[in-house]
Amino acid sequence: MPATDWKEVVAPDEQARFEYFTGVLSAIQAKAKAGRALHAKGLGVEAEFEVLADAATDARHGMFATPKKYPALVRYSNGAPRRQHDKKPDVRGIAIKVIGVAGEKVIPGMETAVTQDFLAIRTPVTPVRDAEEFIKLLRAAQTPALLPIRLIGSLGFSRAIQVIKGALGGFRLPTAPLAATAYYTALPSQLGPFAVQYVIRPQDPVTVTTKAGDLGGELAARLKDKPVVYDLCVKFYESEKTTPIEDASVEWKGELVPVARLTLPVQDIASPRGKAIEEYVEKAAFDPWHCRKDMKPLGNVMRARNHAYRASTQARGAAPEPTAMPAF
Repeated sequence: MPATDWKEVVAPDEQARFEYFTGVLSAIQAKAKAGRALHAKGLGVEAEFEVLADAATDARHGMFATPKKYPALVRYSNGAPRRQHDKKPDVRGIAIKVIGVAGEKVIPGMETAVTQDFLAIRTPVTPVRDAEEFIKLLRAAQTPALLPIRLIGSLGFSRAIQVIKGALGGFRLPTAPLAATAYYTALPSQLGPFAVQYVIRPQDPVTVTTKAGDLGGELAARLKDKPVVYDLCVKFYESEKTTPIEDASVEWKGELVPVARLTLPVQDIASPRGKAIEEYVEKAAFDPWHCRKDMKPLGNVMRARNHAYRASTQARGAAPEPTAMPAF
């Protein structure tokens, strides 16, 4: 059985620091033409999320306790705070909103919501240890030419170089089709008595042909002919040394345990219905804290997101959480 002795370590002044970090992000978002502080360029599609009947016993907690099929929405995105050509190196992510999930939710005032979100990026680890390092990196990146100097000034030479190397590793990943890319939450969440990280693993990972700089067009062409399928897997917490809860810069190793299947059915993204789905997805709020209480996010960076995401969605006037799959 996976270890259950995981724990969070919360500093006494954490709330005050998170409020400051949220202010920094809000200022960046206010200047962003796309309305988002990060991940401005997106592509929205419909999906189906199926909890597997043969999931491992240890993984049958939260929404994975009972096999079931749910409607879902998916948003692919590039990490920059502006819409730019896909040829440019960038962090790339995926956000999944599963609709119809029972159970009490975490966010006050949204306890009866029926959505569960999963957010992931292309790297299994982040270049920063915690939210403070993330904010320092983000502030330094506002002036790219001075980024190394500014980061050295705030983190010190050795740590700044480590963070820069880690960040560049994500940017230098080769461009691959969205349907053939694996995504990682890179941050932990609770799953019943356990702590896990999620991996979204493509079932067609070997296909590498794509039109350079047209990730959305390539996916649209695929979805006209056949569905795109991913396995949602978990990696379990093992120990504070190998799978730390509070240090986001350490990669969790270990076995991938499938718990669900994400399917993008055949669809025409360019059709009126496809455009309506994409418009709805762009207005939606994807937040790892849209979740059941027994699946809540864990760790410093996730707790900081609890402040920042809410402020971001309110500032851009995001749509309220759906109570059912819209009839597009």
